[in-house]
Amino acid sequence: MTPKSSFIQEAQARGFIFQTTDLENLDELMAKGYISGYVGFDPTADSLHVGSLVQLMLLRLLQKHGHQPIALLGGGTAQIGDPSFREEARSLMSQEIIDRNLAGISKNIHQILQLGLDENKTFTVDNADWLKKLSYIELLRDVGIHFSINRMLSFDSVKTRLEREQGLSFLEFNYSILQSYDFRELNRRYGTVLQMGGADQWGNIVSGVELVRRMEGKQVFGMTAPLLTTSSGAKMGKTAKGAVWLNADKYSIFDFWQFWRNTEDQDVGRFLKLFTDLSIEECKRLAALQGAEINEAKKILATEVTTICHGRSAAEVAKKAAQDIFEKGKLVHEGLPKITLPIQELQSDLPAFRLFVLSKLVNSNAEARRLIRGGGARINDEKLADESQIINIDYLKDGIIKLSSGRKNHMLIRFQ
Repeated sequence: MTPKSSFIQEAQARGFIFQTTDLENLDELMAKGYISGYVGFDPTADSLHVGSLVQLMLLRLLQKHGHQPIALLGGGTAQIGDPSFREEARSLMSQEIIDRNLAGISKNIHQILQLGLDENKTFTVDNADWLKKLSYIELLRDVGIHFSINRMLSFDSVKTRLEREQGLSFLEFNYSILQSYDFRELNRRYGTVLQMGGADQWGNIVSGVELVRRMEGKQVFGMTAPLLTTSSGAKMGKTAKGAVWLNADKYSIFDFWQFWRNTEDQDVGRFLKLFTDLSIEECKRLAALQGAEINEAKKILATEVTTICHGRSAAEVAKKAAQDIFEKGKLVHEGLPKITLPIQELQSDLPAFRLFVLSKLVNSNAEARRLIRGGGARINDEKLADESQIINIDYLKDGIIKLSSGRKNHMLIRFQ
């Protein structure tokens, strides 16, 4: 099939499309004019991470081609938790935590989609607005009648959980029903006809498409993007430090830039297409670079993704900091992650290995000792040989000590 709509053309060319319910009819509808589509984001933490970036970029692409993207916040469904492909139930969150998390992920979404700046009224909406008003009898009578238990048990996400003999609570089993109800409600309120998500959401998305057909007599559509792993098989967005968060308070902008700069050679072209606004032709040109030149493509990838998630000026600061450290060997302050510790720490007998733990560059005393013994630790860019070396105020430079773990992990500690 040769797509007619500009959105489907570019989404295919960039590698966003994994599954669709009826691609041909969706393409026809989008070629005729404006549609509304959405992606749901449950507030399981106070920031989204790189694993959510594909879905955010899909909404950004929808926005680019003149359609209306809606970011659906799961303030209601978060009270249950999505069981999809999880080994055990999520811990239930208090309303206070849900509200805090909603505020955090809203900032990520606003940065990437630039809400309110486009003529098609891109916006966020919280499913708590309707889910909290539902009565249980109403849900059973009007919605539950359209769901087959046999079909729900056939979903891969449910089968995987049951095969592991982990069990699935009745509470979690209702998640798919509520997510499907979201699609119907968005269709009624805003005429939304497309739900997008990761490949792990396919079963839930298909259920929503079917519910709208049964309750409203309308055809709507579902689309999933592939779940990404790196060429080496690692889960996208995971590092030795944990998740790569989009919130700079949880994952520094310098580290974020470095994460993309460290992309494996084989992934550069794919990630340029998925995570930047560069033209497809430019992505292909950069991906074709060989040898040392591929590193220039990685720097462009890092700068462009960081620009989308944190702004151009922050991206340029992180890029310059990395160049000064790795290419010019400078002791730099601007752009590196920072923490503040009380000056009293330096006025006692503080051994070097403890300072690395306090900086959170390592997780334990034993890990810090191994790092120093292995020659991977530096203080103010000087190699550290003695794990018990006492660190005092003589190490301060403009009130700061710079710690390095290996070549790529750095932390500035300000003492006051």
